[in-house]
Amino acid sequence: MLAFILLVPVLFTIPVAFCWKLFERAGYKGVYSIIPYYNLFILSKITNCTKWWWYLLLLLPYFNFFTIMLMFIDLAKAFGRFKVWEIVCAAVLPFIFFPIVTIQGSKYSDPRSTEYPAKSKIREWLDAIVWAVVAALIIRTFLFEAYTIPSSSMEKSLLVGDYLVVSKIGYGPRIPNTPLSFPFVHHTLPWSQTTKSYIENPQLPYKRLPGFTDIKRNDPIVFNFPAGDTVSEVYQSNETFYQLVRKYGREEVMNNKRAFGNIITRPVDKRENYVKRLIAMPGDTLQIIDGIVYINGEIGEQAENMQYHHIVKTTSSSINHKILEKFDINPDEYYHIAPNEWIIPMTNDVAEEFRKLPFVTSVERRIAPVGTNISEDIFPNDTTHFKWNADNFGPIVIPQQGVTVKINTENIALYDRIIKAYELNNMKIKDNKIFINDIETDEYTFQMNYYWMMGDNRHNSQDSRFWGFVPEDHIVGKPVFVWLSIDKYTGKIRFNKTFRFVN
Repeated sequence: MLAFILLVPVLFTIPVAFCWKLFERAGYKGVYSIIPYYNLFILSKITNCTKWWWYLLLLLPYFNFFTIMLMFIDLAKAFGRFKVWEIVCAAVLPFIFFPIVTIQGSKYSDPRSTEYPAKSKIREWLDAIVWAVVAALIIRTFLFEAYTIPSSSMEKSLLVGDYLVVSKIGYGPRIPNTPLSFPFVHHTLPWSQTTKSYIENPQLPYKRLPGFTDIKRNDPIVFNFPAGDTVSEVYQSNETFYQLVRKYGREEVMNNKRAFGNIITRPVDKRENYVKRLIAMPGDTLQIIDGIVYINGEIGEQAENMQYHHIVKTTSSSINHKILEKFDINPDEYYHIAPNEWIIPMTNDVAEEFRKLPFVTSVERRIAPVGTNISEDIFPNDTTHFKWNADNFGPIVIPQQGVTVKINTENIALYDRIIKAYELNNMKIKDNKIFINDIETDEYTFQMNYYWMMGDNRHNSQDSRFWGFVPEDHIVGKPVFVWLSIDKYTGKIRFNKTFRFVN
């Protein structure tokens, strides 16, 4: 972070250096424009940005970037440039704009003694709207973003209907992969269910600015859905494209427009946003035994409100809804499986309380034993070599940048999407031999760090157990605060769940 604080003024020395002659016309030595930090001090005098808080903003990471841009805008005005396009160019293209201003011989007017031309009401409103939109976009892209919890995968930590503030500066904001897009929408235009809100080209490479903290195990994290690179227009909110392919076959999914609609591809930053808890870091060895997560051979840290499905047996054929409401059990998740027998999601504490109820005969955690419930929907989607289920999984090593692993036809399913989809290599298997970019190989070196994400509602969570590793370039930020919580069944505000920090 210190490096970033120091780097921004140095980087801005380049466009400021083009202001050599402008400095001289303002009454200062031109050489001052090429001295990092001091050039910004002189620039603040030229533009009359000399308040103490202005200098403080120059020292704050991220804020200093935009503060300098505002100084360039004021510099343009000091040399008589007031048109909207001139203001925009001064802010985003100073290394082009100010040499032009210099060549044109524009004269300096001290902002302290100059009366700027009056603006029309329309121009004032236009300027206000433009800068409000720009400011909001900057905040949304680089600082904070609002997010709504759509599913119950993180109950009881985060509830359906929670409205979150997601910090992007904690881990460092990403430079957008897709810079040309309609403002304030994600991947689809608001008046359409299928029309893309972005132009796919140009696509910028992954780059993340420095953050205030490192990603830590057990952090709740918002990230772009790794399996959301390809979606069915019809099923985009239900099943992934890859689940559909496994169920119906690729040709059927790709060609049956009536059943599946168009098949849509999305860049990383336009994939659906998910929120889960980070369970395992790059280099960690993860294993799940009877629903318990082990990290590097030891029981992993558990979220305070983590819950599992429990089999509840009772003496009656129904359970009073008031009891379920008392324990804040989601009505969408409990269900009848046999006479006097229920599946109910519970935390360990709630399970203990349920055992004390007079009509309850037993409460047992629901666990799929080893060798049962084997499915191709379980990562790595290869039931021949990996006979895992959601409760008994691994061991598996989380890929780490720079680490080289041996690959063969038996374990390649673990790394298939990393090699092809995330790190964009051409891979094919021929005669039991693996070729990457047309070169036969038996090893692969990871280009990025990867993470393992799981929901706190363990038996009702689509997470890494189903679609695998989360690449570092998919990480959006950290949810930090719930500013509003609305019960989707009653439409009422849950005041006891509002204005709380996320942990």
